[in-house]
Amino acid sequence: MRLCRSNLAGLLVTFALLAATVASPAATCTTQAELTSRDRDALAGAGQRLSAAIVQQDFSTLQAALLPAVASQWDGIRNVAEQGATLVKGGQIQLRSVYLLDASNATAAADTQFFCSNSNASVVVTITMRALPPGKYSVVLADAVGASAGGQLGFILAWDGSAWKLGGVFARPGILGGHDGVWYWEHARDQVKGGGWASWYLYEMARYLLVPVDFLSSPNLEKLGQEQAQLKSSPADAFPYSLPDGPRTWKIISIRVDPSLLQPDLGVTYESTGVTDPAAVRTEATAMLSALLKAQPGLRENFHGLWAYAVNNGKTTPVMELPMAQIP
Repeated sequence: MRLCRSNLAGLLVTFALLAATVASPAATCTTQAELTSRDRDALAGAGQRLSAAIVQQDFSTLQAALLPAVASQWDGIRNVAEQGATLVKGGQIQLRSVYLLDASNATAAADTQFFCSNSNASVVVTITMRALPPGKYSVVLADAVGASAGGQLGFILAWDGSAWKLGGVFARPGILGGHDGVWYWEHARDQVKGGGWASWYLYEMARYLLVPVDFLSSPNLEKLGQEQAQLKSSPADAFPYSLPDGPRTWKIISIRVDPSLLQPDLGVTYESTGVTDPAAVRTEATAMLSALLKAQPGLRENFHGLWAYAVNNGKTTPVMELPMAQIP
């Protein structure tokens, strides 16, 4: 049994949140290949410096680069940077993508979509931002090539009139349990015929590992989502999930990917009966997890373990993580 620790998928969102938006005629996106050499060098240089600061845990450089509007969020940014160090350890930073986003002609803050295509428009990446003020921005994605965790970094930059400043930081593993997102995607397809929830959460694992931010969509991610949506038996609309277990019925509020141990784990949030003794809380959580695996045996076969998060009186408390072999 492992006690809960903080989630390694640290995320700070300053301007960007996935949202339902409409395209703005005032918004344009320029991909890395289409950038002028001046813009490309400036943005790539900023991305390399910020990535190096996370690798080296150089908080002075990160703080000095902050956009003044987000200075009050420094503690959150530092926390992401600290978590990111584990993810990029042993790797070599390599920029993956650079996008220049221009919303300077907007008249007010608005939910905005940027459509980013290559020269022949054969690939379109959509970047969705919420309540974005008028201005110029950039999204820079980087990978720690060779890192055991396959660390991925994402930065939101904003032009302040004289330099590119840091508006948001994202850090996420690209590998869990020794496998990357493509492997989990292929594994999800293999499990489709077996039914149950395993395939659904394998698709979720794949999506999580393929890109370090949740506000970017690509043809590949759209294809993954289409495959996932076609599953005949899925938990898409199952929650809250009532789970009979003898004289009891557990109420499971949600299940999600939980990368805290850099293993393919799932986090299960459930409604506690209100027990407070630590031993009783663990016993309750174990019984709930056991009932879940009996109802959905495919989860046991395809994931490393389960985290239990107990909800009581509106408060969520992490209880523990148990490898599948330790769950009755």
